Amino acid sequence: MAIAHSPATGASDKLATILVTVGVVLLALLTLYLVGFDQGAVSRSGMYLHELMHDGRHLLGLPCH
Repeated sequence: MAIAHSPATGASDKLATILVTVGVVLLALLTLYLVGFDQGAVSRSGMYLHELMHDGRHLLGLPCH
């Protein structure tokens, strides 16, 4: 069995990893805001999305009433 060795990553690879990580964290925070605290103020796509977010708040244990 052989062990694969990858050369040292360059600065561009590290920057790409940091940018992807920051993007994922921002997307997660936006999703948490929309599900947990929006209450329909930003998500104006009708009652379907409102009810989905409402059920998500119940699932996460966040207060919504």
